[in-house]
Amino acid sequence: MLRDPMLRGVVWLRFLLVVIFATLGSLAFLVSRSEANAETVRIIAPGVWFREGDLEQGHSNNVIIEMKDYMIVVDANYPSGARAAMADVKRLTMKPVKYVFDTHHHGDHLYGNVLWTQAGATTLAFKGVSQELKRFEPGRWQAAAKERPDVADLHLDGPEPPKQDINEDLFVLNDGSRKVEFRHFGWAHTRGDGFVYLPKEQVLCTGDAVVNGPYNNVDDAYIENWPAVLRAAEKLKVKYVLPGHGLPGGRDLLLGQELFVTELFKSVKDGAGQGKKLEELQASIQLPMAVTPWVSDALLKQQIKAAYEEVTQHKPRGEITE
Repeated sequence: MLRDPMLRGVVWLRFLLVVIFATLGSLAFLVSRSEANAETVRIIAPGVWFREGDLEQGHSNNVIIEMKDYMIVVDANYPSGARAAMADVKRLTMKPVKYVFDTHHHGDHLYGNVLWTQAGATTLAFKGVSQELKRFEPGRWQAAAKERPDVADLHLDGPEPPKQDINEDLFVLNDGSRKVEFRHFGWAHTRGDGFVYLPKEQVLCTGDAVVNGPYNNVDDAYIENWPAVLRAAEKLKVKYVLPGHGLPGGRDLLLGQELFVTELFKSVKDGAGQGKKLEELQASIQLPMAVTPWVSDALLKQQIKAAYEEVTQHKPRGEITE
């Protein structure tokens, strides 16, 4: 948490400057929310595509990366999203998908795993993903199957875990044509959060550690630590940020997400320190205008509750989740 007013001012200034420069840059690949089109595939850099998920179907975004002889897909998606992503990959190239990277354990990013492995791909993720699956599954899978035909139609007792665990904080694939770095900076949105970074292209795929819009689910998060994870990611040379939900953007997405979780946690901790109860905080907290793109009235009370539980129980919100 940023206790020093001067330090908080620096963060605000950094955020505002990045927003200004991003706007002035007028990056060609950016589109406005009014131009959003679910299931659209956009080229970000040669051999790198961003696939926008259909939010009405609960899909996550995907990123498709071309290597010399094969393809990498970021996030398995829900089963219906996986099938749609597979079809799009086939339209782009004849190369097979060799790896599918799960950025975290949530169903909209992982429940399609079995379809990718049946098609010949290896699914992989940081070890925290498998650890979280052992905690929460098959309960969440079974609940999803009652509401989602694409999950129920697989007739499985639970999700397929990643076939390959990454046990270090940096894993690299480099076939001479492209270098792809898989990075873990710590617990933010979930314990197993993974980023995919392309150093030459300066592309960062964030999963739900960064979203572009009011899509933050904080139930499995470590809210206090989330800004530190984003600051570690900010040390990379990043031109394009490809979020887990919402449209692609520039470095401003990293700083906007950092500011949102920082202000959320600080507001709740300060209020709790003054003796305010949860209901008082939910009724009174108003986050700064600068973070409104990340705030939804429908979610804010839930996010305040999660932060309050983390503050008052002195442990990550994800440790409290049952």
